[in-house]
Parts: sequence; structure tokens; C-alpha cells
Amino acid sequence: MVIELIFCFMATVAFGVIFNVPKRVVWIGGVIGALAWFIYSTLPEFGVTVVFATAVASLVSATSSHLLARKYRVPVTIFSIPGIIPLVPGSRAYFTMLAFVDGDYILGLQLGIETMLQAGAIAAGLVFALSIFSIGKGGIGQRYETRSS
Repeated sequence: MVIELIFCFMATVAFGVIFNVPKRVVWIGGVIGALAWFIYSTLPEFGVTVVFATAVASLVSATSSHLLARKYRVPVTIFSIPGIIPLVPGSRAYFTMLAFVDGDYILGLQLGIETMLQAGAIAAGLVFALSIFSIGKGGIGQRYETRSS
């Protein structure tokens, strides 16, 4: 497990370098990615489904990204994009396509649905964290509100 976390940290930092994350905070993205992977890989041992574990890991990653972005005064995407990289179901998408190419359509559908559910769980975690941090900042309702003089 420790080896997985080390490699996950290094891979997340590498993606941070690819995405031009500033050098002073690139390691923080690695820590967020390793934390997300730890949650994602640990929760199924307690009977949690992989999709729900992905959603929880994504929510924790996005929440950490928002908090640390405020602390280090950088855009949230500096941390959130590298932080969710370990959660992306790339190999599952590959095996989905491989099943379809091999003619195993039932397995392909099963893997494809699981892949889409995982991708949706990542998006849901990101959006939920964004909505939490957007409360009280105003929105369309406040922007177009009529003012009485």
C-alpha cells in the first residue's frame, strides 16, 4: 500500500508538471492525488462500492483543493486537476473497448456502464465541492435582483 501511494504521488506530480503547475505547489497536488487514491483504494475493503468510493475520493480531493487554493492563493484547478488524475478510469475504458473489439458485448456493456458511473462520480464530487464553496458568494439571483431606491 505504501508503494502504491508513493507511485501515485510521483504520477500526480508528473501530471502537475505536464499541466504547468507552479513549482512551489506541485508537491501539494501530489499529496492530494495520493490522498484521493488512498481513499479510493481503502473504502472498498469496508464494503463500499467502487463508484461510491470514487465519489468520496473526488469530493475529498476537490474540497482539499479548494481549501489549499485559498491558502496558497492559486486557482483551484492547480490542485483539483492533478488531484483527480489517479481516479480516472482509463484502464477500465481500455478494457471496455477491448471487450467490444473481441465481440464480448455483454462484458463491454458492463464495463462501459461502470466506467461511465465512475466518471460521473468524479464529476459529482467536483461539482458538490464547488457548490459547497460557492454558498454565499452570490449568483445569478443576486446579480439581476431589482433594487429599490
